[in-house]
Amino acid sequence: MDELDPLIHAQARLRIMSTLAAIDADSSMSFPRLQEMLDMTAGNLSTHLRKLEDGAYVLVTKTHRGRTPVTYLELTTVGRRAFEDYMTGLRAMLGGATGTGTA
Repeated sequence: MDELDPLIHAQARLRIMSTLAAIDADSSMSFPRLQEMLDMTAGNLSTHLRKLEDGAYVLVTKTHRGRTPVTYLELTTVGRRAFEDYMTGLRAMLGGATGTGTA
C-alpha cells in the first residue's frame, strides 16, 4: 500500500485541503474566511498555506478590494487530484469505510 501524502497528512493542512475541496473547483475563499472557519492564527495558517502553495496544491491570489489588500485561496487541479487520491488512500487504509454511518 502507498503511504498517505505527507504534504496533506499534517492535521492543519488536511483541514485546509478539506475546506478548500468543499468549494467549487472554479471558486476561491478569502484568507480571513478560511482562518475563521478553521480557527487558526494568521501566522499558523500562512505557514501551512505556504507549504501547500510550494507543493502546487493551493493557488494564492493577492489583489485589492478598493485600497484593502485581499488574499484568495483555491485548490489547483493538482491539489484537488492529490486530495482525492489522499482520501481514496485513507479509505483503503481504513478498509473501505465511507464515514456515512450514523452516531
